[in-house]
Amino acid sequence: MTKRILHVVTNVSHYDDPSHPTGLWLSELVHAWEVFDDHGFAQSIVSPQGGRSPLEPRSLKFPTYDKVAKAWHHDAERMALLDSTLSPDEVDSTEYDAIYFTGGHAVMYDFPGSAGLQRITREIWERGGIVSAVCHGYCGLLNTRLSDGSLLVAGRTVTGFAWQEEVLARVDKLVPYNAEEEMKKRGAHYMKAKLPFVSFAITDRRLVTGQNPSSAAETAQKVAALL
Repeated sequence: MTKRILHVVTNVSHYDDPSHPTGLWLSELVHAWEVFDDHGFAQSIVSPQGGRSPLEPRSLKFPTYDKVAKAWHHDAERMALLDSTLSPDEVDSTEYDAIYFTGGHAVMYDFPGSAGLQRITREIWERGGIVSAVCHGYCGLLNTRLSDGSLLVAGRTVTGFAWQEEVLARVDKLVPYNAEEEMKKRGAHYMKAKLPFVSFAITDRRLVTGQNPSSAAETAQKVAALL
């Protein structure tokens, strides 16, 4: 039976300051999509509100804007998928074996408070499915509670975009909170690579997380291995 992956993308186009645009970090979607496609998995895309997912302008530059990202960006049919994403209410979680939260600083705003995404994540997890995230995508796991009221990430080992990387990317004054610190506050065991911006992904049973944009393919490979 064909395995199915549900990708999660943002609807937000800017930081609190509208003069600073943000959005989906394209390579974090397409690098994972390519891995899952190579395995023959079926794939769909959901966002907190449904509809359009804007792109992070910085993701359309070297080094993550590689031939895979460029091919997607120049493919009208693929880009159309980002204009008509599903809303959580349109998603039947029983149709999916794994959920994969993409990143971009925009997700810090609309992922954590989405009750719809929390429902889907909880249902996939409690049915024995895989929950995964890359980079800032782990913000989508900050407030997800299981049926017993416990936080999904409590006591589990995770990674995601590090505060050090925020500083080096010169956005530490723009972001609404310190995602690494917020994850630790929720009882998660946060880990990161010794060097910033290198690929790093970890698996804690059925929870798979990657640290930064360079980690998307590795994260997807770990998800595929579990499936």
